[in-house]
Amino acid sequence: MEKNLFDEFDPVSAKAWKQQIQYELKGKDYNESLVWESPEGIKTKPFYHADDLENINLRPSGKLSWRIAQDIFVADSAKANEKARDALQRGAESLIFTVPSESVDLETLLRGIDLDAVPIHFSFQFLSTDYVKKAITLAGKATGNIHLHIDCIGKLARTGNWFLDREHDFDMIEDILAASKQNGTTDTLAIDASLYQNSGANSVQQLAYALAHANEYLNRYDPKSIGEITFKIAIGGTYFFEIAKIRALRKLWEALAAEYQVPTKCHILAIPSKRNKTLYAYNVNLLRSSTECMSAILGGADTVCNLPYDSMYHKDNEFAERIARNQLLILKEESFFDAIDNPADGSYYIESLTQQLADNALLLFKDIEANGGFLKQLKDHTIQRKIKESAAKEQHLFDTGKEILVGTNAYLNVADKMKDTMELYPFVKIKHCKTLIEPIIERRLAENVEKERLTGEGWKQ
Repeated sequence: MEKNLFDEFDPVSAKAWKQQIQYELKGKDYNESLVWESPEGIKTKPFYHADDLENINLRPSGKLSWRIAQDIFVADSAKANEKARDALQRGAESLIFTVPSESVDLETLLRGIDLDAVPIHFSFQFLSTDYVKKAITLAGKATGNIHLHIDCIGKLARTGNWFLDREHDFDMIEDILAASKQNGTTDTLAIDASLYQNSGANSVQQLAYALAHANEYLNRYDPKSIGEITFKIAIGGTYFFEIAKIRALRKLWEALAAEYQVPTKCHILAIPSKRNKTLYAYNVNLLRSSTECMSAILGGADTVCNLPYDSMYHKDNEFAERIARNQLLILKEESFFDAIDNPADGSYYIESLTQQLADNALLLFKDIEANGGFLKQLKDHTIQRKIKESAAKEQHLFDTGKEILVGTNAYLNVADKMKDTMELYPFVKIKHCKTLIEPIIERRLAENVEKERLTGEGWKQ
């Protein structure tokens, strides 16, 4: 009979662990010395115990299953098709096409791509019922592999304006939902929650806003016409919190969807955050995006699309895109992140974080709904104000050196020069135009520091 090594040790209670820690601290305060409070107000303890899981319903997520995606901006249909087929040959398993206008020829774009085997995500920068119906028709029997990413509320939040106007946008989406249902497309609506992370919202806000954002569609449309929803989320650098954030999102969506009797399964598309990426010491971006992709995978994302390390200052280029794709291939093929049961399952720390994030986000979601819902709070600029407050707190931590970006506000190389390397303007661009509401603006933490260094190089805006 095989003997369990742990049977030789008596169990130790959480109380006994804490007492021992307090003894080792030699009079220092336990909470001040070892308990860290996150920007979300969650207190992180120095140790976690089985007692922390007493009131948590554990549900193993099983084997990690995720796809590597390649993001392609479609300026030319034929060239984008060639790039897509090349990416599939080099390890991509899914494609994200950003379609800027109705001039894009979908037949040319999809030529030679096996839609039964390759999931396609369409990110339309416009709203056209006829055009989207054409995409659905071209998908044919492979409609289950098509993700349409229709999100007029996301357009409003990002730009301050609807595509056309509120009623026209919602009416067109209703027509698209009807066409999708008729053709068997199960994934039509998307929630672009990446905007909230990239603009400085904390994890609880991101979850609550994503849920309230989705709830506007659930309130508007017949639940029977809504299939599986896609959530596009950005993953930041707080490794364990980001794992827990994705897990909390699934838990929250299941609870909300069950109330409306819509599919409780959602598709999560994860990308690394832009907020902590830097212009100087840009190679460190490789390390940041690698750990962020790991968080996405362990959190249970369905699709992961990496961010090229130079995306904020270089135009699309084959080298950076290949490196970004290979980062994911290494995680999958060499680190076996697709061949094991999820190691995050049952972790005292991660399970506890997941529950706390979900509970806090649910409270904020209920507050949003009690005060008129997401659209009303966007119109009142409440959402924008709350995100700005959160972003300002994080910016202060960065400016005072309490939040470190290696190579930018710590361990920097003063010999680094970037003025002559930039092909793109790497900072926030403010377009002065009339908007219905104040748009939510994405902004990187390092922008002010980088502007100062570039000015020292003789750069002029």
